[in-house]
Amino acid sequence: MNADQFHMIAEKLFNELPAKFRRLMQNVVIVTEDFASAEVLASMQIESAYDLLGLYEGVPLTERQIAESGSVPDLIHLYREPILAMQAESGESISACIRNVMVHEIGHHFGFSDAQMHAIEQESKP
Repeated sequence: MNADQFHMIAEKLFNELPAKFRRLMQNVVIVTEDFASAEVLASMQIESAYDLLGLYEGVPLTERQIAESGSVPDLIHLYREPILAMQAESGESISACIRNVMVHEIGHHFGFSDAQMHAIEQESKP
């Protein structure tokens, strides 16, 4: 799957989120890239670029102050190659894989920690 197709699926999935969530994400941009940069990987002490599927960059809603309104948009990075590798390994559809990563990163936008997101993901598994 090429980068344009991947980005179009990510945008479609974002636009399919319930309106009540999208309203709270008006200043959030979805960015799709092949891999995280070397700087991001180093700062997170991640050795393999395949180990980072997505990243939230911004100030979670739970930590915002009024003075921060009008600031630069928050970013949700989706890393195409690691997500495609995860999809090949899991056998899930590419849409399901992108959605899972996107929802995880959106959780960070709403102020959830990785541990909280992991617990939510475990609870929602069939």
